[in-house]
Amino acid sequence: MILLSRAEEIILLSVYKCGKNAYGVTIREQIHKDINRYWSFGVIYKTLKKMKNKGFVKKNQSSPISERGGRSRYYYEVSPKGLAAMEEISCLHSSIWEGIPNLKLEKKVK
Repeated sequence: MILLSRAEEIILLSVYKCGKNAYGVTIREQIHKDINRYWSFGVIYKTLKKMKNKGFVKKNQSSPISERGGRSRYYYEVSPKGLAAMEEISCLHSSIWEGIPNLKLEKKVK
């Protein structure tokens, strides 16, 4: 069984959603779009490094970009192992939530 931390899960899904345009800024924007919070680049890059070491993502360097002063950009893509982890976590969520009715949380008025 592959278990991902919540941060790994969110970032892996964001990389997948960004497709071929998955680099730090676009991943951060996708996270914001999905959970309505901005994560620091430090958290994002630290998690990407961990996931790269685990084999869930691949990191590719671009050619130098003139608008970045000739520096390269690093793009990320979900690896086959990462896709398997996404499928497994999706099944796990479905299994955990099975039998739970749609919940509507209401604030209790005092």
